[in-house]
Formats: sequence, C-alpha cells, structure tokens
Amino acid sequence: MKSLLSKTKLLTIALALVMSISAFAQREITGTIYREGKPAAGVTVEAHKSSETFMTSFDGKYKITVDDKSKYLKFTFIDDSRRFDLEGVTKNVIDFSFDGELPAAASGDEAEAGVDLRTSQELVKDKVTEFMSQYTMYDQFYKQKDYKSAMAPWRLIYSKYPKSSLNIYIHGANMYEDKINATEDWTTKDQYIDSLMRVYDRRIKYFDQKGFVLGRKATDYLKYKLANENLTDDELKTILKKGYSELEEAIQLEKNETEVAVLVVFMQATKRLFIMGELPKESVAKNYEISSVILDANLAKEPDSEKYLAAKGLVDQLFQTSGAADCEALVALYEPKFDEIALDVEALKKMLRVLDKQDCTESELFAKASEKLYSLEPSAEAAFNMARLFVKRDEFNRAKEYYQNAIATETDKELLSKYYYELGIFTFVKENAYQKARDYARKALENNPSSGRTLILIGDIYAQYSKHYGESDFDHQAMYWLAVDYYERAKRVDPDSFAAANAKINTYKVYFPDKETLFFQGYQDGQTYKIGSWINESTKVRAK
Repeated sequence: MKSLLSKTKLLTIALALVMSISAFAQREITGTIYREGKPAAGVTVEAHKSSETFMTSFDGKYKITVDDKSKYLKFTFIDDSRRFDLEGVTKNVIDFSFDGELPAAASGDEAEAGVDLRTSQELVKDKVTEFMSQYTMYDQFYKQKDYKSAMAPWRLIYSKYPKSSLNIYIHGANMYEDKINATEDWTTKDQYIDSLMRVYDRRIKYFDQKGFVLGRKATDYLKYKLANENLTDDELKTILKKGYSELEEAIQLEKNETEVAVLVVFMQATKRLFIMGELPKESVAKNYEISSVILDANLAKEPDSEKYLAAKGLVDQLFQTSGAADCEALVALYEPKFDEIALDVEALKKMLRVLDKQDCTESELFAKASEKLYSLEPSAEAAFNMARLFVKRDEFNRAKEYYQNAIATETDKELLSKYYYELGIFTFVKENAYQKARDYARKALENNPSSGRTLILIGDIYAQYSKHYGESDFDHQAMYWLAVDYYERAKRVDPDSFAAANAKINTYKVYFPDKETLFFQGYQDGQTYKIGSWINESTKVRAK
C-alpha cells in the first residue's frame, strides 16, 4: 500500500513538471506593426507551428502565443507578406515595420535590426548565400516580367539588404506601378501607391540623389492620386499641397538639372492650387519664372530639343491660363530684382517678352527695361520696345523712328509682321494717315498672311475713311462693303479673330445701301464694284 502511494505521488510530481515545462515553453508576444511610419490596421499576424492568428485594428497592435518550436512570425497585409525570425530572440515585445525600419519613437534601438548595409559586390565576395540566391531569383523573374513571382524575393532583398543595389528601387517602383495600373479598386490602389512612395523614400535614404528621386516621387504621387475621381475638395487640396511641396523641394535641389516632367507638373499643381485659393498670384508668377529660367538654360544648350520646347510651351500655357498672369503680379515679381536683371541682356529680353505677352507694356517697369535693353544691345527687338515706350509718352516722332529702326534690322517674318502692324495702328490712330496705315498693314500681311488682326485693321481703316471717299452717300456706303470683306477674311484665316470680326461685320452691315438705293444707282446684288483713289480695290454690291 505504501509502495502504491509512493508511485502515485511520483506520478503527480512528474505530471506537474511536464505541465510546468510545457507552460514555460509557451510565451505571449505583443507589439505594434507599422506601415509608412504609422500603426497599421488590417495586418494578419501568424506564428510558425501555430494555428492562432490575429488581425490588427486601428492602433496596429497585436498579441499572439508562440512556443519554442515557432521559428518566425508572419505579417501579411493584402498580398505583402513579411517574416520576422524568432530564433535567438527572447524578448516578448516585438515591433515590426513593413518599411524596413521602425519609427524613431518605437523601440529606437531596434530601428535597423537585421539590416545588412553591404553592397552587392561585398555580399557576393563574402558569399552571403541568402542574398545571392534571392537576388538571382527576383532578378530572373523581373526580367521575364513575372512580377508576381519576383515580388517575394525582391521584398527580402529590399528589406534586409537595402544598400545592395540601386536596381532594387528602380525595379520595385516599376513593379508597384504595374500593380497600381492593374487594379480598379481604389482601396487597393491607394495601398500600392503608398508602397511606391515608400520605395522612393527608402531609395533616398540609402542612395541619396534626393532632388532627382523626390521629383520622380512627387510626379508619380500626383499622377496616381489625382486619378481618383471621387476625391473630396479637402482630399484634393491635401494631395496637391503634398505633391507641390515635394516638387518645390526637388526643383530647389536639382536647379537646372530638374527633369522637364517635374517642371510641367509643378506648374500644373501651382495653377490648381491658385484656382482653389491655396496660393497667391505672386507665387504663380514666381514659380513660372523659376520654371522658365531652367527651361531657357537648357534650351540655350539644346535649342532644338523637342522635350524642352514642348515643356516650355506647356509651362507658358499653364501660366497664361492660370488667371494669375496679370500685370500687377508680374511687376511685383520683377520690380524688386530689376537691378540684378538689368545686368543680363538675355534676362532683360525674357522679362520684356513676358510683360509683353501679358499686356503689361504700359507699366513703368516695361519702360525702364526697354531703355536699359536698348542701351546694352540696340537690336530690332530693343528698338521695337523703345517705339512702344515713346508712343506711351506721346513722343510720336521718336516712336516712328524706333519702329522704322526695328523694321530695318529685323529678319524674322513673324516679328516683322508684328512691327508693321503696330506701326500701322500708330499711323492710323495718332496721325489719321489712312493710306500710310493701310500700306504698313499690307506689309504686315506680306510677312504673315494669316494675321487676322491685320485684316481687321485694314477693315477699320476703310470703314473710318468712308466719310472721306467720293462725293455722295452711296460712295461713302460702298466703302463698308470693302471693310466687311476684310473682316470676313479675318474670320477665315484666323479663328482667334472670329468674335472680333463678327462684331464689326454686324456693326457695319447696317450702313450698307438698301435695295431701293441700289435700284436707283443701277446696281444689283453680287455685281463687282470698283473703288478708286489710293484704295484701288474691288468689292461686291450688297444690300442691307
């Protein structure tokens, strides 16, 4: 009986020891999971050799029980799965980041745990089998464009060997862009966009090139995020502000090396933020100046470059249609730095062209710049600007002198047309010299037959001269036929002149003779009618 009791007692002790050992072998691990530096919700947590799973909520926290047979923890977010090796790890609080490093506030000493900063050459030289096998696997799948198979080994290289090769960031960006383009679901698409942004950030961290990479990152961010048609106004503003800020920093860092796409997207974001009331018009003018200077510097080196010419056209158009390109904003932009600009002939020319395009030729700044440019380089363009200056000052003889100087030295046909046109207007308005004004306008047409505004000018000259032509009311009225002929031509050759020409047609058609007058004068609709004197042109008879 005593022996039986002893055996029972020993069995109880043995069972207690087994249970104690079993309980000791199990442990509960807790922690926080991060993505893009923030606690990540919706991440599934599993442990090797365990049937238990846990999904994180808004705070990113998890809790899971493991035993001594568990070799790793597995964290899965959509199709992105990562492992954390438990071998040799005794702590029970394990934070994890999908970005390869923890935020500064989370277990700071562990921020770079497990990261190997050797280059690919060093890793191969040291015969790091894991790197060589996983890199080769991802690289082969990537070259075959089998991105799904390439993703898992790529992620291991990206997370554990972040300084091994620049290609892991270039290829990673391409693979995430493929995922973004392949899905229509915006929840999933946004997650892929966020992943793409982290690839760019990690590239900057380990390979620098901050200005270049930041420009690429911001252009992709805006391209993909703004494609969502269901954004609220507040979401739209937030996205535009973030992209704009990074583009601005990229341009400050890259200067003349800035990619053309960055400059164009920068001006697009600038325009949209101005329209939404998030930027003052002075910032629009300033950003246009920054972009233009960079494009002009590159065009000076590559004057026939299609990419720079196309970008310049887009940047000009964005500024001119922004609603911020008024004279007041331009003067505010250029006036404080006029003394600096005045030292550079090309900078002066550029400023004058911008002021001219935005109808700012009446400003004192335009006058100062014109005089300065002519003193430095008395070119055709400078003479033309001086002519405008003297028109403004009502010094007509001096103005005519400079117009003639500009015409005498200019070789570009489009510019010649412009100079002749303005001289024609000046002669018409200031001197009432109808024939001279018409002759100058004809010269303008010779150099640019598609100039609608020049055709309208000739029509205006004839309409105003009507009261001086001939001796009868019928002679005067006949001049309106010829004027309307020119307005009709302007509509046909220049779509931009359509509205102005139509308005003048409607104004002067009412002065056509009526059918009764035509009958008494012996004319019918459609007959050719010759107008003599210095005009010497033919038109068609029409009744009003």
